[in-house]
Amino acid sequence: MKFGPELRRRRLAIGMTLDGLAARVHYSKGQLSKVETGRQRPTAELARLCDGAVRAEGALAALVPAAVGRVRHIRRETTTGAPPRTHPSPPDLPVRVPTMDVTVAAAVDAAAHVGSRLLDEMQALLGQFRRLGQTAPAGLVLPGLAAQTRMLPALTLGSDTRTARHLYVLSSRYAEFTGWMAQEGGDDTSALAWTDHAIRLAEAAGDHDLAVYSLVRRALIALYSGDARATVELAQAAQKSRSTARIHGLAALREAQGHALAGDQDAYSRALDRGRELFDQAGKAGADGLPLLGTTHVGDPVAMTVGWCLLDLGLPEQAAKSLDREVPRLSPHAVRTRVRYGTRRALAHAVAGDTDQACEIARPLLPECQALASATVRGDLHRLSRVLSRRHGNAAVRALAPELATVLHHHAQPVPASEAVRHA
Repeated sequence: MKFGPELRRRRLAIGMTLDGLAARVHYSKGQLSKVETGRQRPTAELARLCDGAVRAEGALAALVPAAVGRVRHIRRETTTGAPPRTHPSPPDLPVRVPTMDVTVAAAVDAAAHVGSRLLDEMQALLGQFRRLGQTAPAGLVLPGLAAQTRMLPALTLGSDTRTARHLYVLSSRYAEFTGWMAQEGGDDTSALAWTDHAIRLAEAAGDHDLAVYSLVRRALIALYSGDARATVELAQAAQKSRSTARIHGLAALREAQGHALAGDQDAYSRALDRGRELFDQAGKAGADGLPLLGTTHVGDPVAMTVGWCLLDLGLPEQAAKSLDREVPRLSPHAVRTRVRYGTRRALAHAVAGDTDQACEIARPLLPECQALASATVRGDLHRLSRVLSRRHGNAAVRALAPELATVLHHHAQPVPASEAVRHA
C-alpha cells in the first residue's frame, strides 16, 4: 500500500478537502498534491501530521517509517569495553568488594563512622555535579566528574564491607551520570561505555536495579537517534527484569515514546497507562538514601511524556497544550531540563501553525541553548528551524532567524580541547 493514494482515500472518506488538509498540517496545497499523486516522497514527520489530521490512528504513518538513527542494537554485549571517542573513558579495572577481616572487628565502629561521613560527603558532591550539569556544558562537567568516578572504588580498599558496598553503589550512580553527560555532549559511544562501567560497579555491590535501568538509558540513546524499534525493545526488556516500580515505570514511559515515534497510537496508549500505574505504586525516596535513578527535575513524568509523544503522533495542537501546562512547572534551576522541554514546546507550537507563539517561547531559550550545547536538544532545534523556514515571511520568524542560526552554527562548531568542552 502506497502512502499517497491511501492519504487521498482517507481524506476523501472524512470529507476533507486538500485545502483543509493543508490548513491542518501547515504544508502547501501544492506539496500535498504532489505527495498524494506520488510525485514527492513524504517525510516521516509529514506522514505523522497527515495521520493525525485524517484520524488514521497510526496506520497511515506506518507506511512511511522514520529513518533508522545512528545507533543500532544498543546492547550491553556490543558496548562493554568499547573505547570512547573523545570523552574521558571509564577505568578498565576489575571491580571487587573487599571482605572484612574478623581480626580487626574492634576497629569496625570507628571505620564505619569515618565511612559514613565519607559517603555523605561523596553523595553531596554528586548532587553538586548534578546541579552543575543543569547549567554548564557537558564538556566542562565531564573531566571532574570522570575523575571522581574513577577514584571512588579505590576508597573501598580501606573500608569495612558495609561502607565498601555503599561506595560501589554510589560509584555506579556517578558512572551513570557521567554517561548521561557524555550523551549530552554528543558522544553516544562514551555514554554506553560509562553505562557499562556503572553496571559493573553496581553488580559488585549486588545492586540489580541499575543494571535494569541501564536498559532504559540505552533506550533513551536509541530514541534520540531516531530508532523507534530499538527504543521499544530495550524498554520492554527492562520491564521484564525484576526491579522497582519506579524503574519499570520509567521503562514503560520510554516504551511509550518509542511507540509514538513509530506512530503506533494503540501501543503508545497501553505503555503510557502501564507507566502511570507503576508511578502510582512507586515511592518517592531512593533506596538507602541514594539518589533516585532517572529524572528528578520533572514533577510529573507521565504528563510530560504525554506532551512529548503527542507531537510524534502527529497531534501538535494537543502536544502544545500539554507542554504549555507542564513546562512552566519545571524548577527555574533545572536549566538543562527547561531548555529540552521548552524547545519541544516551541516546536509543537510551530508545527501546529502557531508561529508567533513558537517564536516567543523559543527566544528566551536560545541563549541557554547556546551555553549548554546539548546534543539531545539539537535535533529539535534543527526541526524548529526547518518548520519556521517555511514561514520566512512572518515578522517574528525574521526577527528570530539570525539568533537561531547563530545557535545552530555554534552547536556545529567543535570547541578547542584546551577549553575542556566538546560540542556535538
